[in-house]
Amino acid sequence: MIYGNRSNGNQHGLVLTKPLVVEFMLDRIGYVSTSDLSSKIIVEPAAGDGAFAIKIIERLHASSKIFAFSFQEALSNIRLYELDSMMSELLSERISLKLVEFSATLPKTLIHTCDFLLAEAVPCDFVVGNPPYVRHENIPEKEKQTYRKIFRTFTHRSDLYIAFYEKSLRVLNKGGVLSFICSNRWLKNQYGQNLRELIGLHYGLEEVIDLEGANPFEEDVLAYPAITTIRKSFNNPKADYYCVRDIAELKKLDFTIFPSRKLNVRFPKNWFAYTINGDKHEKFLDSIENQGFRIGIGVATGCDKVFISIDFKEIVENELLIPIIASRDLTNNKLEWSGQYILNPFEENGELIDLEKYPKAGNYFNSHKDILTMRHVALRNPNKWYKTIDRINPSLTKMPKILLPDISGNIHLFIDRGNYYPHHNLYYITGRSYKKLLLLAAILMSGFVKDQLLELGNKMNGGYPRWQSQNLKKLRVPIIDAIPENSAKEIIRAYQSMDYQKIDILITPSEISNYETTVPEALLFEPDIPDYE
Repeated sequence: MIYGNRSNGNQHGLVLTKPLVVEFMLDRIGYVSTSDLSSKIIVEPAAGDGAFAIKIIERLHASSKIFAFSFQEALSNIRLYELDSMMSELLSERISLKLVEFSATLPKTLIHTCDFLLAEAVPCDFVVGNPPYVRHENIPEKEKQTYRKIFRTFTHRSDLYIAFYEKSLRVLNKGGVLSFICSNRWLKNQYGQNLRELIGLHYGLEEVIDLEGANPFEEDVLAYPAITTIRKSFNNPKADYYCVRDIAELKKLDFTIFPSRKLNVRFPKNWFAYTINGDKHEKFLDSIENQGFRIGIGVATGCDKVFISIDFKEIVENELLIPIIASRDLTNNKLEWSGQYILNPFEENGELIDLEKYPKAGNYFNSHKDILTMRHVALRNPNKWYKTIDRINPSLTKMPKILLPDISGNIHLFIDRGNYYPHHNLYYITGRSYKKLLLLAAILMSGFVKDQLLELGNKMNGGYPRWQSQNLKKLRVPIIDAIPENSAKEIIRAYQSMDYQKIDILITPSEISNYETTVPEALLFEPDIPDYE
């Protein structure tokens, strides 16, 4: 296989689907034996060892008995694609054995050993299957370049399944339907935006069945799966979204028992956007930045092993050293600084330091010149070969700030009272007073906010949301200045004692609805917050 092998020895892209899930998906798209399937063309773009193919053939045969059509002739309406030649041979053997049961033979048009993405696929009524799970970095460069030219949705760091979606949607007849089980990441992340836009403009997303808490595959894989059903019709601006935690529940076909919501597919940037629904508490909500806070990300150096160390004191001029804090300093619900400093190559005015004025730093940088000049930032600016990727503004160090590791298992948010400069693996929120930051930190720990984050972005193992700038900016949180003083004190006390259950009680729509009846039109915060990025 051109995609290589996974750590367990299995091929990248090959993850086999359990029979129960296969049956469910075929039921959902309407490829059932109680319908006349004699002229229905069905395509499986990555057939593997035949998990879907065998069930398709069995259903076609049953339909032929009910509706009295030629099963042998109808087999020509099944098109199976498989890139791997060895897997294709196995698929052929399995299907041939199955056809013997039905006194039929294998048509030449049934199995196509080729890349579906490059094949001339026929228009069809159904596309169903489990497209390959291949990360962007595992796709050979030649294929990546080819796919980018053909598929406009295959952008950024797309997983291979993105191209499979676009190609499969293209070959659907009017009213045709697609059902894929694959990663749900494209529903929220950046590389899925073009696909979401394509679907929103030209197709009808009927439903998404989130199986992240279930196990729909024949092996344990970290795949974040979902079943997505899309029809070639433009009449469904709202799609059903269900969460299923046990695949056995799929047998019931009763989705009233599952937590569900609607996805607004007319907004490709975020189908899961938290929207105003007219409830009384909505007027007391606003974005973090609209309330005078600043959301940023820490400094990227381009070579941490040169710019960051605990052993700088005797090596370089101390006035160039700034204590830096990284995500590893925020673990086990504790903030413990590792003692590392960042060597700041900038003057207060933002210009690079003159190495002759700082001979110790000059000697140090020159001793690492070979490494520093190979960085992309140095290749673009050869005369500034010792600069960090991001400019460092020392005044940020002294500002109180909420520290937010992108990926964290901590159950507490930390506030730096003005001691450290954040590293690139930390987001931060600064601005206004320390008390206001305390109140905001408490609000961010509430279930009210966590639910929004889980809708806005992808969660990590364990159900933890990711603190990412683009999602923090979309949050709608209670307006700090509208919170009554007594409520604010109670919220801060709950935060300081890590009483998160109490925070959840205090930050609910019903409680927010009891905030000050008059919200200030112009909030009294400092308007001129400097740019620290």
